[in-house]
Amino acid sequence: MKLTPILIFLFFAQLLSSQIQDHVDFVRGQVFIEPMPQEKQIKGSVAYEFEVKSNVESIFLDAVNMEFAQVTLDGKDINFEYDNRKLTINLQLKKGKHHTLKIDYKANPKQTVYFLGWEDNVVGNEQIWTQGQGKYTSHWLPSFDDMSEKVEFDISITANNGYEVISNGTLKEKHGNAETTSWQFDMEKPMSSYLVGFAIGDFNKVTVQSASGIPIELYYEPKDSLKAEPTYRYSKHIFDFLEQEIGVAYPWQNYKQVPVQDFLYAGMENTTCTIFSNQYVIDSTAFVDKNYVNVNAHELAHQWFGNLVTESSSEHHWLHEGFATFYAYLAERDIFGDDYYYWRLWETANALNRFSDDDQGEVLQNPNAGSLTFYEKGAWALVMLQEKVGEEAFKKAIKNYLTKYAYQSVSIPDFITEMEKESRLNLDDFQQTWLKSDEFPMEAVKTFLAEKNESLNQFFALENQIGDQADMAESIVKLKWQNLNSSFLKRNLVLKYGSDFSPSFLKEIFNTDDLKVRQSVILSQNTIPKELQTEMEALLNDDSYTAIESALYRLWTDFPEKRAQYLIATNGIDGFPNKNIRLLWLTLALVTPDYQPDKTPTYFQELTQYTGSAYHFETRLLAFQFLENIGGFTPESLKNLIDACNHHVWHFKKSAMDMLNDYLQEEGNLSKVKSLYPSLSQEEKRFLDKTLGE
Repeated sequence: MKLTPILIFLFFAQLLSSQIQDHVDFVRGQVFIEPMPQEKQIKGSVAYEFEVKSNVESIFLDAVNMEFAQVTLDGKDINFEYDNRKLTINLQLKKGKHHTLKIDYKANPKQTVYFLGWEDNVVGNEQIWTQGQGKYTSHWLPSFDDMSEKVEFDISITANNGYEVISNGTLKEKHGNAETTSWQFDMEKPMSSYLVGFAIGDFNKVTVQSASGIPIELYYEPKDSLKAEPTYRYSKHIFDFLEQEIGVAYPWQNYKQVPVQDFLYAGMENTTCTIFSNQYVIDSTAFVDKNYVNVNAHELAHQWFGNLVTESSSEHHWLHEGFATFYAYLAERDIFGDDYYYWRLWETANALNRFSDDDQGEVLQNPNAGSLTFYEKGAWALVMLQEKVGEEAFKKAIKNYLTKYAYQSVSIPDFITEMEKESRLNLDDFQQTWLKSDEFPMEAVKTFLAEKNESLNQFFALENQIGDQADMAESIVKLKWQNLNSSFLKRNLVLKYGSDFSPSFLKEIFNTDDLKVRQSVILSQNTIPKELQTEMEALLNDDSYTAIESALYRLWTDFPEKRAQYLIATNGIDGFPNKNIRLLWLTLALVTPDYQPDKTPTYFQELTQYTGSAYHFETRLLAFQFLENIGGFTPESLKNLIDACNHHVWHFKKSAMDMLNDYLQEEGNLSKVKSLYPSLSQEEKRFLDKTLGE
């Protein structure tokens, strides 16, 4: 059929309507699901209450890879169309009518719902969790990819007894039988579908209360009971600070945080229920170098910026990530001080400037921009906006913006309008510099930082004085060292110029300053001078896993005659949750011929076991890399490597695939891989066939 201009118009009008669906208002969704982990399926039903705002001939829901047992409207069976992505109901519905659409279904999610630990034979290791950001909740729940569709979701989840279930809202009721328990959660306010989430696993919790009376539930696995305090250190402080700083009460009835295995990102701000990576479940030593404070504050800030007010489209993503990053930095400033805050900004400014200098700079309103732009450039835009309009006007405009658009979708012009109203300034120049330009205004940023922070002002002055004369760095820095009051300034000077400092000056620095400055000494050295050997050996007992790891590797490399002593001193230290020190230790022990040769098989087996699926992907990746470096792949670790090539975390999957391809390039290794076929799953066999071109 030939398409006339009128038909083309009608076609695109219908297509646009099918994507936006703004003539129907879905108000409430009652969700009932039962995950089936062995089958990796979700069995469920959902009943949506909706109002017709103007006459329509069809409605749809996004639903990916599902089977439907029954679809009813107001209790009556109805016909529907399904293309494996959208469920469409063609019915004439009149304006002003209220209806209930009920769907019984089974979902086969290839993403978004992750079933972990059900196949590794490790008891208590099982988890199920979701990650729906983007437009992915429709992989397990017939829902709405359009973020502007706000629904009050009440969720009931049935799971086997012995597991804790956590989801959006308040737990209203639990009831069950000898095998299963149903958990019923209630939300009081509407939210976008991508913010619906749940986690199931073996968890305990600590509950605290904010100053405003909001319950804050802090979950952890039983094995991590001693890590709960350092992990969630400052959680209540952050909550109270953000409520006060933002100036708008926390918009939901409670808040929960749940650490899970192999999460795709650092964290995700599901409404009332942040799910985050268990790599942030740390002890007090790890807290020094890698803690949850920033992620904690970032995800909580999203409960306002992203959840309460939601971007209307991805070109307005700054309104989510830039704001959450900015307020997380403010929370860290409140906890760790001004120096921490401004030096953190300087660190991100350097990253953005390098990005811009390499002609990779991005416009903040670019919907396809990367994380560095949305998060860090976005935060910087708010830092400079607050400086431009003044703190009082900034806070009032933020409050007006959040209040006016609560539980609605927003655009950047909506926000700018509120800021211009309150500040009585025209912000066109600000928008051109920060939102519409792909350049990073480094000189303006340096001027700002020098005016705000004395230690950065001193740093810039010393940089200018030293210039390209690296051989003059020590004499210039040493002259001022005793009068420098900032440990941030000192550590950054050592990190930048320490490789040009004499052993005597480094020893002076090491013996007179704090942990982070001591740490910077070894991080600045490519080779440890003999004169510093004793000082560097002291780092093996330091309260920093970063320092211990660096010291162990550098000392083992530079002083081979004492390798056994260094291994004895660090045996039994795991390090961060990814076991960075233990994996390094095992590798060094294996390649130190005279160190406990009778235990070599035991150490090798331990290193190999860390490649298995029971361990976090960061641990597995490190183990794979160490085994590759020492040529230690065995049938067990190769099988685990093939398994990793099908992992749900993309960068881990890609690293495993690259490693397997490199292994296959070496003579004789192809036959070793092919010998594994009988022990592989069908999915692994298909992957290997594709890899080998068979």
